[in-house]
This record gives sequence, structure tokens and C-alpha cells, in this order.
Amino acid sequence: MSAVINQRQLFLRHVAQTSDAPLALEIVKAKGMEMTDAKGKKYLDLIAGISVCNLGHCHPKVVKAIRRQAALYQHLMVYGELVQSPQVEYARLLTSRLPASLNCVYFTNSGAEATEAAMKLAKRATGRTEIIAFKQSYHGSTQGALSLLGDEYWRNAFRPLLPGIIHADYNDFGMLEQIGRHTAGVFMETVQAERGVVAPQKKWLTALRKRCKEQGALLVFDEIQAGFGRTGSLWGFEQYKVVPDMVLLGKALGGGQPLGAVVANRNLLHLFAGSPVLGHITTFGGHPLSCAAGLAAFKVLLKEKYHQQVKEKEKLFRRLLQHDAIKEVRSHGLLIAVEFADFDTNKRVIDAGIERGVFVDWFLFAPQCMRIAPPLIISRSEIRKAVKLILSAVDAVTASFDAATAR
Repeated sequence: MSAVINQRQLFLRHVAQTSDAPLALEIVKAKGMEMTDAKGKKYLDLIAGISVCNLGHCHPKVVKAIRRQAALYQHLMVYGELVQSPQVEYARLLTSRLPASLNCVYFTNSGAEATEAAMKLAKRATGRTEIIAFKQSYHGSTQGALSLLGDEYWRNAFRPLLPGIIHADYNDFGMLEQIGRHTAGVFMETVQAERGVVAPQKKWLTALRKRCKEQGALLVFDEIQAGFGRTGSLWGFEQYKVVPDMVLLGKALGGGQPLGAVVANRNLLHLFAGSPVLGHITTFGGHPLSCAAGLAAFKVLLKEKYHQQVKEKEKLFRRLLQHDAIKEVRSHGLLIAVEFADFDTNKRVIDAGIERGVFVDWFLFAPQCMRIAPPLIISRSEIRKAVKLILSAVDAVTASFDAATAR
């Protein structure tokens, strides 16, 4: 093959694309808060792999855990058949940090698969077929998760989807009446991330919990992005003093490795064991390398208490993110949306930021908003540096608009 063809060209030719304009940065190394491309340029990472790398990249204790486990055993058998200590130890530690009713873990490959498993379990447990989700919610891109997804633009091309899905309004007390004798479960994000960071009202969430209990419907919290300290508490729902029937985990769960989970009461999850047997199965779910990495990362998070530093860092971001072109800043911990006039302005700022060495992105349902969701390890000096680069990018974009208007 000709040496003229580089890695970027091979990427575009042989790796399936999800858009016509991928960033296509060739990252060859990542450590801590920084990513390095093939030309040696460094980028301050404010995305953390979409809330995956809470401890930054290649944390030494996570790398050590992966190497140790890889030398012992990797894949042995489909999930649930053999006793594998990384799964057992991680499940025990996770449940020790959750309410007593959430005492059992079903490990999956990803957050989307956790959503699928929870949908099946809600129907199996209640004998009902209807599921309520929320407009502008995101739970994954697989068929069932897509059926829950709350935006028609992203759903329409893949119809017909699952029947019996109702999309309600988030934070709306009127939607409580939609929960009735046909409702198997209500699925909701504890923070609507892709909407541009919208948090629930405490009174509404309390009323939602009460209504689900009265009607015999299961309440399922999607903590796939909000979990593991991103909102300033270990779990997002802790701030509302509401306990769900199931919690969905993913992203940071694996410490940088692919991993998802449904956490619920053992009696509820045990329904997968009979009528039919093997009610939900997965080949690679709970992979020992992923569980070893996730366990190591969770231990570091708890020991260093990074989640307890989040609110202070959030305040610093908000204090510094001041510019006439910024319409609003919304945040829930280190999940931050910086809103501009429109997508074109936001995309130009994102691109200008990347040119300056700060890696940021946008939100699916709020394309006019810049996503900032850095590793929780980010320092105060790195926050100041990041915001300085972002504001420099904003200045450059607004100056170009002014120049175009003057012409």
C-alpha cells in the first residue's frame, strides 16, 4: 500500500462514519487531562470521552489493574455463569455506596444495553406493556433505547419502533396523571444532559416517586452520565432524596473501559433467572478487564473524594465564563452547557477552541450549546487555562462576524 495514504485517510475509508464531518483528530497518546495528536499538539480535554474518563486518561492505578487482570484471565464464559472476582468485588463495592434497596448488579456492555435490560425487566416484573420516557431525553441508540429517546429528528428514520412508549414533559406535574394501571415503568435522566443540562425540580421528582409507587409502576433513573460524582454527589439522585427502583449506569462505570449496569433489588433482578430462564444474557457484559478497571477507578474516586470538589470547580467555571456572546451558562456540577445564539456560532467557537488546544463539543438536542464535561481531576489552574482559551475562541469568532457585517 502506498505510503502516501495516511491514518486519517484510512480512517475515512475503512471505519464507518457517524457524520459527514468527523473531527478526525489523530490522537496517539492521552494522559491525565491532555490528549496528544500525531503532530505532537496537545489538547486540554474538557469532554472526558463524554463523561467516561472521570479520572482523566491512563490513571496509573487503572492501568495497573487492567494489566494485572489481563495476566490472570480475560473472557471465560457468557456473563452470569462463572464466579469472576472483578465482577463480584465491584458489585459489592457499588451496592455498598447505594441505598439498601439497590443491592444487586446486572453488568452489561454499555449504558444502552442497560436501558434495554431495564425495559425488559419492567415489563417482566409488572406484566404491563407501557413505558413513559421524557421529551429531549437520551438513553442510547439501540432499538429499545431509541424508542425512549425524546426527539423525533433522531427517531424518525428508524420507524417502526417499539409500541407503547409515551413521551411526557420533564418537570411537568400534569404528566403524573399519565402514570396508570398500564404503566410498567417511568424512565428518566436525573439530569437531562443532551437537552443542554436541565435538572429536575425536587418537588416534582418527589411527586413522581409517589405516583409510581401508588400505581405499581417502576421508577428507573438513568445515571449513565450523571453518576460517579459528575453532579457533585456520588449519584445525581442523592441530591433529591428520592430512591428509584432501578438505576442505570455506564460511561464512567468502566474507568475508561466499556461497561454498563442495571442496579436494583435482588428479588427484582432475579426475575431474569426464570420464566424464561436466561431472561437477559450477554456475552461480554461485565468483562473482567472492564470490571477490574472500573473497580480501580471507583476506589480512587472514593479515596481522593474528587466528587466532593465538583461544586467548587463548577463555581469557578461559572465565574470565569463571562462574555457578551454567551447567552446563558447552565450547569449541574461538572456538566456544563454554554449557550450561544445558534449552532453556527457554537460550532465556530468549538472549532476555534480546538485550534487553540482546548477540546470541547456540543449537545444532541441543544446544538447551540457548548458541552463542557471535563475529567473530575481538573485543577483550578487548568480550569482558568481552559476558559481563557475558550474566551479567546469566542473573541475570534465574534470578531469574524463583526468583520463580515462591516463588509
